[in-house]
Amino acid sequence: MMETMMRLLARHQTPLLLILLLGLIATVSLVGGDAVQVTLTEMFIRVVVVVGLSVFIGNSGIISFGQVGFMCIGAYAAAWATAEPSFKQIMLQGLPVVLQENQLPFWAAILGAILLPAVVSFGLGLAIMRLSGTAASIATFAFLIIVNSVYANWDSVTAGVSSIVGIPTVVGPWTAYAFAGLAILAAYGFQVSRFGLMLRASRDDEVAASASAVKVVRMRLVAFVLSAAITGMGGGLYAQFLGILTVDPFYLSLSFITIAMLVVGGQASLTGAVTGVVAVTAVVEVLRLLERGIALGGTILALPAGSQEIGLGLVMALILIFRPNGLSRGRELVLPSGRPAPAAPAGLSPRPEAAS
Repeated sequence: MMETMMRLLARHQTPLLLILLLGLIATVSLVGGDAVQVTLTEMFIRVVVVVGLSVFIGNSGIISFGQVGFMCIGAYAAAWATAEPSFKQIMLQGLPVVLQENQLPFWAAILGAILLPAVVSFGLGLAIMRLSGTAASIATFAFLIIVNSVYANWDSVTAGVSSIVGIPTVVGPWTAYAFAGLAILAAYGFQVSRFGLMLRASRDDEVAASASAVKVVRMRLVAFVLSAAITGMGGGLYAQFLGILTVDPFYLSLSFITIAMLVVGGQASLTGAVTGVVAVTAVVEVLRLLERGIALGGTILALPAGSQEIGLGLVMALILIFRPNGLSRGRELVLPSGRPAPAAPAGLSPRPEAAS
């Protein structure tokens, strides 16, 4: 029994190692101040979102620009559930009475943040999962625009461009870390399942996969719904981390930064998704510190405003030039065993033409 358990752990060590790595990072919050805790909490929430992106993008090979739209839907679902009833009765009169008059608990808000994006993604996926390549990417971008426009103008339900306030701030670094671990386990479970294997087969050669009886559209739809659910969960955490919610953050800037994290880490592996978030967060925080300025003697040296975006763009360009498969090179994190490290599990290796 023990030998079987050890063999199972050795075979599926990647998610455990990633969760352990994030746990070591989370311990910094025990000795850091409020600023460190805020940074770590935001980083773990972005781990949830980027892992959600990798479920669909990494396994299907289709770049989706619309996943942040599901994050927006999840965030507002959590806000509707947990905001102060007095505020909802005045500003959100279009909500059902049960939501207007009650302040639901944290678990109900997270459940809503998972289920609502999943339902929306299922309806959307039935239409656009038949598309491939650029056409599918543009369709998901159109969805992001639609979500942003609807939520910015539906005054009686979303408060329009105004803020939803009175959301309990119950998400800290350890809560966000726990959900990041849950997202990693869910993504890995899909990755090693037959659904993940068939989807990666269609990514590498759609014609051959179809000829082998793989239902390509169905596999894409499963990944799309799971990706939306995980991303929506990240949105629910984000709403209960900030305590105030507007539609503005869930648009192009956040879409760019999350996709950049996935590209930097390597979209072909779960390790890449986690590594990308940690690496980009470190780069952004260093640049943010340098923008504020460092005192040297009687002078303050500071980078000009906008250096964060420029620095992130340079990092992405260098990664794409020198490591087209990202920092992880499409491989998963495993303990050294005296043998060459294997590529990501069954069918997750990058395409031959993209290998470095």
